[in-house]
This record gives sequence, C-alpha cells and structure tokens, in this order.
Amino acid sequence: MAYIDDPETQRANLSFIKASMREPLLTRDHEFDLARKWREAGDERALHELVRAYTRLVVATAARFRNYGLPMGDLVQEGNVGLMQAASRFEPDREVRFSTYAAWWIRSAMQDYILRNWSIVRTGTTAAQKSLFFNLRRLRARIESISQGQSGGGSGGSLTKEGREWIAGELQVDVTEVEAMEMRLSASDQSLNSPVADGSDEDWQDFLADQRPSPEEVVIGMRDSRTRSQWLAEALGELSPRERTIIQERRLREEGATLEELGRELGVSKERVRQLEHRALLKLRQSMLKRVEGYEDLLADA
Repeated sequence: MAYIDDPETQRANLSFIKASMREPLLTRDHEFDLARKWREAGDERALHELVRAYTRLVVATAARFRNYGLPMGDLVQEGNVGLMQAASRFEPDREVRFSTYAAWWIRSAMQDYILRNWSIVRTGTTAAQKSLFFNLRRLRARIESISQGQSGGGSGGSLTKEGREWIAGELQVDVTEVEAMEMRLSASDQSLNSPVADGSDEDWQDFLADQRPSPEEVVIGMRDSRTRSQWLAEALGELSPRERTIIQERRLREEGATLEELGRELGVSKERVRQLEHRALLKLRQSMLKRVEGYEDLLADA
C-alpha cells in the first residue's frame, strides 16, 4: 500500500512538482555548455540551471516507485541526491545527453533508499536479491495475467514451480532465491513485543528459546578452563628453556614469531627451530595425555 502524506506535505510536494514542470527544457548545445561551465570553471549558476531542468525526471521516477509504501517526498529528495551526483560526474565530451546519464543515478538512489527503509530487516543485499525485489511483482503480475487469460480467472496464491523457474530464468537467478524473496515480500514486519493475540499478556518474544548456556554450564566451563590451563603450565614446565621459548613465541601469542626470527634470537637455523618445535609439541602431547583419560577431555565444549 502506498504511503499517504498529510495535507500539508501533499501541498508541499505538489508545489515542488509544479515548479519542476515549469522549468524550461534544455537544448542539447545549451545543456553541454552548462555542463562544461560547471565541470571546467565550477560555475554554480550553470549547475543549478542544469539540475533544475531535470527535476521533472526525478518526479517521474519517484512516481514509478510510489507503491513501495514510502513517502513520495522522501523519494523525490533521494532522487535529487542522485541527480546531483550525476551532475558532478557528467562528462559532456562523451556526447551523451544528461537526461540519459542522470536517469541511472536517480533510479539507483531511490532504489537504495527503498531497500534501506522498506523493512527493518535488511533486504536486497546482493545483486540477485535487488533484481528480484524490484522485478518479482511485475513478473508475477505477468504470469497471473497470462493465467487469467487462459483460465478466465487469476490464481491469487503462491507461484507455481513453473512460475518460479520462469522468473529465475528471466532474471538469471537461482530458484531458491525466487522462493526466498517471494516469502519475504508476502510477509510484514512484526514486533516481538506485540501480544500473540488480542487481550493476551504474552508477547511473541516470550516464546523465543534462550540459547545461552545455563549458569551451571558457565561455572563448569570456567572450572574446566582453569584445569586445562594448569595442565598446560605443568606440561610447559617439563620442556627445556629453548623449547619453551619456541612454543611460547610460536604457539601462545596472537601473532606468532617466524622460524627465521626465532632462529636469529636463538642462534640456530630455521630448520633447527622447526625440529625443536616439533619435538616440543610431541612432549606436550605426551605430558597432557598422561593427565586425562581421552582426547575429548582436552577440548572445550562447543
């Protein structure tokens, strides 16, 4: 359903639309002349004349997106931002009309605004999702129109498997993405704080399972972690000073030292450091296994 502005906002929007339509159209030569003045000399008056002449294009584009449930005035303002971006990047030497170039920027600015504000759940994060969001209704309407013409009535329900496959082929996306977007567009946002039924004291969030560990599990995890740390400290104490240095520098730091760095520090070759590290890890493994019944006792719970 389209957003309905209050009367004052409607008057303001209508005033802007009328002003846009009163702006004179530009000839090709005059348009390029204004663009060059702005691009080469920074002439703001030329920029304003160029932009005002194409605010009608913003209004026309906003009208195409008015059924996404967002204020018309906001769509126009976002389109004006896109129009200004187009003016700042337009290169008249390419011999392309400014309206052709600006149309993409205007449409892109409005589409980004719609995707950001259509739902509190982010929608259209990939190119495929964005294409589906803005084309699924149109293609679905085409399918229903064809079905209505063939059977004398519309389906009014979910898309058929053949319909989803046809849309996926038209937009070059996966069928699973079509199914996901169909469900997304058919649902509306609902607060978890809203009651499950009229007059109910229970909210939807009351039925969400708490996936966090229980207090008992937290305490057990902390105790097990201290025990493992103690085992590791005891095992490290059984290593030689040089082996302990290698393990601490290579394995117990966030950014471990390289074999070359430790070789220079200990006065040995990189290969010798690698051999000492391998021997130290075997010692640690044997020492730790003597303290537990199985490997699983050394692993923290996921």
